[in-house]
Amino acid sequence: MPTITTDDGTTIFYKDWGTGQPIVFHHGWPLSADDWDYQMMFFLQRGYRVIAHDRRGHGRSTQTWTGNEMDTYAADVAALTTHLDLREAVHIGHSTGGGEVARYVARHGNDRVAKAVLISSVPPVMVKSDKNPGGTPIEVFDDIRKQTGFNRAQFYKDITLPFYGYNRPGAVISEGVRENWWRQGMMGGIIAHYECVKAFSETDFTEDLKAIDAPTLVLHGEDDQIVPFADSGPLSAKLLKNSQFKAYPGYPHGMPTTHPDVICADLLAFIKG
Repeated sequence: MPTITTDDGTTIFYKDWGTGQPIVFHHGWPLSADDWDYQMMFFLQRGYRVIAHDRRGHGRSTQTWTGNEMDTYAADVAALTTHLDLREAVHIGHSTGGGEVARYVARHGNDRVAKAVLISSVPPVMVKSDKNPGGTPIEVFDDIRKQTGFNRAQFYKDITLPFYGYNRPGAVISEGVRENWWRQGMMGGIIAHYECVKAFSETDFTEDLKAIDAPTLVLHGEDDQIVPFADSGPLSAKLLKNSQFKAYPGYPHGMPTTHPDVICADLLAFIKG
């Protein structure tokens, strides 16, 4: 398997297919590069070079108990992009991966990045506070930590219902999609997943967003039950210097999987534009 080893000895697995302008995909919690299979095939067949990695503690990368926070995640991405010498790259992040994109581009990648995309992403900051009164209460994330740490196998089955909007009336449920989410989640390390909850919920990306020079596309579903719409996508778009924003009425958090044709068409138009 293709891997790099970071300065602290962590092995990061990655996929790197094709030639042409590079597109780097950043997955959500607690998944892996496999969550981007559809998009990687789509863009590979259209002449792009596609890259996706398993974040430390996730998938086939080292099940670390250290470094499970955004600064280190972004540094790992920087190590990978330097190793592959990626330039004029498009970085696309979903959910937690969107936070990773924001931190990486702001701190490491402005000179290597052509464009960025945040899909159903956690910035600017998820947790409720005096500065972020519309955020999600900390008790919600405490419960996610509890379920992840001590009831992971069942919790990773249950969470797929709101993740993909399968708990909505009339939803067409794909058991294969649910099982694939569970498979990816259970591949990772429990302590890394536990600690990543803090990383995706409490990290404030406000200054990162303000520092990004690259054109950035922000996509968010209005029926997102994981990263609520009103406190995320629209706010991120306002903080970015050069942003485009698109809302999708009725779409769930996992809309790259539930509506891949729509999302890929919008991504392609932005990348080519």
